[in-house]
Amino acid sequence: MEYNRKLVLEDGSEYMGTGFGSDKTAVCEIVFNTSMTGYQEIVSDPSYTDQGIVMSYPLIGNYGITDEDFESRMISPSAFIVRDINDNPSNFRWAKTLPELMEESGVPGICGVDTRRLVRSIRDKGSGRCVITDIDVSAEEALELIKGTPVPHDAVRRCSCRKKWYSRTSNPRFNVAAIDCGMKTNIVRMLNRNHCNVTVVPYDTSAEEILSLGPDGVFISNGPGDPCDVPEVIETLRTLRNKVPMFGICLGHQLLALSYGAKTYKLKFGHRGGNHPVRDIRTGRIEITSQNHSYAVDGCSLEGTGLKISHVNVLDDTVEGVYNEADSVFSVQYHPESAPGPQDSGYLFAEFTELMKKG
Repeated sequence: MEYNRKLVLEDGSEYMGTGFGSDKTAVCEIVFNTSMTGYQEIVSDPSYTDQGIVMSYPLIGNYGITDEDFESRMISPSAFIVRDINDNPSNFRWAKTLPELMEESGVPGICGVDTRRLVRSIRDKGSGRCVITDIDVSAEEALELIKGTPVPHDAVRRCSCRKKWYSRTSNPRFNVAAIDCGMKTNIVRMLNRNHCNVTVVPYDTSAEEILSLGPDGVFISNGPGDPCDVPEVIETLRTLRNKVPMFGICLGHQLLALSYGAKTYKLKFGHRGGNHPVRDIRTGRIEITSQNHSYAVDGCSLEGTGLKISHVNVLDDTVEGVYNEADSVFSVQYHPESAPGPQDSGYLFAEFTELMKKG
């Protein structure tokens, strides 16, 4: 294999490989994902905006890309880093290859990289910034590129819809207003499956506009970046409190906690993949969950906010869920709708409909 591209981390370490997809240079945050399947859903998940994803599973692309499996209309990552890329899929449903999709979308990829060493480096040192560039660019030049590229803080604005849109279902029982901070399509499908008509609104929609829709409940979606970068959503949720039942996932979980006065912090390397055990401390039940986030809610900061912890991560004791029974509000850090992924947590959508039923 002839190397023509390189990955340079902000600590100066270099990883040689072969390019696929776009051949542009990209500066981004580097993270890793431990999923064995679902690369199409991963690259179309808006939560990965401005990130370079390292797949720990070695063979990627072997079942191609299908038109029905996208999680959004955008290809979100800034870069994709794999050990082996397969551009000859074996799947009767495939419509194009992963390298073709990435070339169309302007996303650079690099394969042939020692991803085992790279994942260990991220795990030990934490996620940082990196650049994918041509192999003849020196490490010094690459580091200057990283230092000279500002860290973006407008990811939610770029991912959110521009105007409201509707997803209706047969025999609806509830009307849900969903705040789009970078929402995955399967969340809307799951709400529809639970008898909800859904009106999706942009992230900066005011509480007054949302209430004018007459929703039975409000959903706050997943999305990219630091939750403190979207104070307008935090203020909206603060105004909606105790007026309508609310349910948040991932970034929505963090934003709900911030609206109650809690704090968030950045994890060393985040949680990404479909194999994270979470304990429901109310029942003792363990759920295997799919996750994708860099930030977490500070459990110590919940005291006095009115929020209680419902779920914790078995591996590192981070907060995975909170609730306020009096306000009919709850949220989880993980993805109960993940596709493909564990289905242990699908009951949370039914819990949301029960809250709306009670009014």
